[in-house]
Parts: sequence; structure tokens; C-alpha cells
Amino acid sequence: MINLTSDTLTKPTPDMLQAMMNAEVGDDVFRADPTVNALEEKAANLFGMEAALFCPSGTMTNQIAMNVHTGRLEEVICHEYSHVYQYETGGYAANSGIAMNLLSGDFGKINADQVQAAIRPDYDWLPKSKLVVIENTCNKGGGSFYTIDEIVPIRQVCDENGLGLHLDGARLFNALVESGENPKVWGEQFDSISICLSKGLGAPVGSLLLGTESFIKQARRQRKVMGGGMRQAGYLAAAGIYALDNNVDRLKEDHEHARQLSQVLASLDYVENIRPVKTNILIFDVKSPWTAASFLEKLSEAGIAAAPFGPQTVRFVMHLDVSKDMVERVGEILKKCV
Repeated sequence: MINLTSDTLTKPTPDMLQAMMNAEVGDDVFRADPTVNALEEKAANLFGMEAALFCPSGTMTNQIAMNVHTGRLEEVICHEYSHVYQYETGGYAANSGIAMNLLSGDFGKINADQVQAAIRPDYDWLPKSKLVVIENTCNKGGGSFYTIDEIVPIRQVCDENGLGLHLDGARLFNALVESGENPKVWGEQFDSISICLSKGLGAPVGSLLLGTESFIKQARRQRKVMGGGMRQAGYLAAAGIYALDNNVDRLKEDHEHARQLSQVLASLDYVENIRPVKTNILIFDVKSPWTAASFLEKLSEAGIAAAPFGPQTVRFVMHLDVSKDMVERVGEILKKCV
């Protein structure tokens, strides 16, 4: 099976597994796991931030960040496609008692003027605007990404209005290898950053939350409340260290594979509305009489798995377990679907 459902499906390579087996571990709840400590320090230094916190998932890092940045009856400003709104089961309300102020924009992106216009006036009957969340890259936007020049004006609006700025950087490294921008420049713009290790970087589990020492101190308590205080987590952290050392530059291969399949899709009569391919995510629509469900069933019969993204919409995601030969095989099958 060639599985294009998600880049969360990656499995550790033999070298990564060996690094995990060789990890020195302790009890991370007591901050005594040396490999976790090394991963957190490495990630914080990479982005020029003071501290980091290793968590089981990107959903947890986002939820912790929103909780620490906000209080009850306050709100987050974000795009309507944002993961924190779409795919975290309403955790913003359950965990923090906050609201969402949703904006629209091309392919999951918002700009400074929209943020400025969205800030609530100080009325008793409105939640208080407190935090802006940016997703980079944007999953529902087809892997679209911001450049730092687009972020700087948003940061300025946040500073002028007393708002925090959090980056849901689940696929941030996909954006950085495509733009060539320095991670430290991104660290300068955000109050907190979440980065995922278990997508294109290939680790089996884990995300990191970055911020100031005081922010991470509060975040650590919130992680414990959410049940995220792992013990001998160094075995997982070792995979994260390996991923940061070895699997960042190769993300460019995933982007090239997505572009290659996009070119195939563009030549097919039964495909329309292919979203611009910016990184490793490829979203497109199939024309009637196809539906996403019937199309995916046809692909499954040919040994290809992918995800429905709407009644007519399909998503392919490239990752390190998808080789060049697999991409060529998918292209040939797509050409034979009708």
C-alpha cells in the first residue's frame, strides 16, 4: 500500500530506532531525563528562544499555549481553517474557556489589516481579544506558508494592541526549507512556537512548545494537568533529536513529489481546482460522477490510500516513507482511473 493519507504515518528508520535504543533516560516529570533536556535545549537554541517543553502531541502544545496566553472569557483570533479550531475537538473551550474569532483568507492565511479589524472593542458583552494564532504551514490551505515579511506586520499589530502571538508550526520546517529563512528570525517574532516532530521529520511521537523561561514554567504545570507529564520520555526525545539533525533538508524531496503529482493531475480531465502546491500537501477536487469516496475506493483497489477532504475533495500528503518510485507509480495509476 502506498499511503498518502498523512505525513503522521512515518515510521522510524533503523538509524532513528538505534538512537532511541541508545538513549540515556531519567524521570522527565522531575526534569531528570537528560535526553529530553537535550532535545528541549536544542530546539530552543535553534529558534533563539529561552526554553522549550517536550509534549506528546501538537494538539497538546497548542492547547497549553492558548491556556497560558489567555484567561476565561477571552478569545483567540485565527483563520477559519486553523488546526486549533478545526481539529482539536473544541479544546480551546473545554480547556481554557475561551472563544474563537475566525477570519477568512486565501489558502488559510490572514494579514495584519484583518487582525487589526478583528480586535474587539471593550464591551461587557464581548470576549476580550487576547491572542493571535498563525498556522504555518496551513493544512487545509494545501500546505500554504507565510514568509517572515508577512508575519512582521502582524507582530506589530499584536504589540500595539497587547495581544500575544502563537505559531502553530506543526509543519514549520516544511515552510523553512522552502523559503530558506532562518529559524531564529521566526523565534524573534512569536511569543510561543509549537513544532511537530512526528510528521515530515519522521519521529514516532512528540511536539515541542517554545517560549520564554516564565512561559514554559507555566506551560509545564499545564502539561501536567493535561496528563502530559511523561516519565522516561528520553527514548522518544532521542527520535526527535535524530529528526532535527537528519530529516529537515530532505523535506524538499516531499515538496518535489507533491509538485510532480500535481502536474499529473493537471493533465487529467476528471480533476479540477488543484490548490497551489507550496510544500508537501496536495489538495484537489474530482469531477462528477466521481465523489471523493468513490475515487478513494478506486485508488484503494490499486493499492493507494489517501484522505477525503470534502464531498469532491481529496488530499495527498508526501512524506519520507513515499519514495520517488512510489510517486511515479501513483502517477501511472491516476492516468488509468478513467
